Amino acid sequence: MQYFLILLAFLCGAVFPTQAGLNAKMTKLVGHPVLAAFFSFLTGLIGLMVYALVARIPLNTLAECKNAPWYVWLAGLLGAFYVSTVIVLMPRLGFALTFGLIVAGQMCISILFDHYGILDTPVREISFGRIIGAVCLVVGVVLIRKF
Repeated sequence: MQYFLILLAFLCGAVFPTQAGLNAKMTKLVGHPVLAAFFSFLTGLIGLMVYALVARIPLNTLAECKNAPWYVWLAGLLGAFYVSTVIVLMPRLGFALTFGLIVAGQMCISILFDHYGILDTPVREISFGRIIGAVCLVVGVVLIRKF
C-alpha cells in the first residue's frame, strides 16, 4: 500500500506542470490568466460533481459546512492564488524553474507545519536530515535557474 501511495503522490506532482501548460494555453485563448483559472476551477467543479454522483458519495453532511472554522474556507482562495500565479509564472520562468521554486517553497513550509503540528497534523520534528533535504531542493532550484 505504501508504494501505491508513493506512486500516487508522484503522479499528483506530475499533474501540476501539465495543468499549468493547459492553463497557459487557455490564457492565450481567453486573454487573461484569471479567466483561465476560472475555467480551470469550473471544469474541476463539474468533474467533482460528476464523480460524487457516480460514486454515490452521500451529500447529507454538506449542511455541516456551516460549522467549519472560518479559516478552512481559505483553502479555496489559496487554490485560486496557486493556479492563477502558476498561469502567470510558468510562461515567463519555464516549467522547471517555476515548479522547482514551488516544490522548494512547499518543502520549506511543510517542514515547519510538521514540526509544529499545524492544522492538527502529527508532529514530525525538524531534523538535520530534513534541513539538508530542503537545502538540496533550494540548491537544485539555483542550478536550474543558472543553467
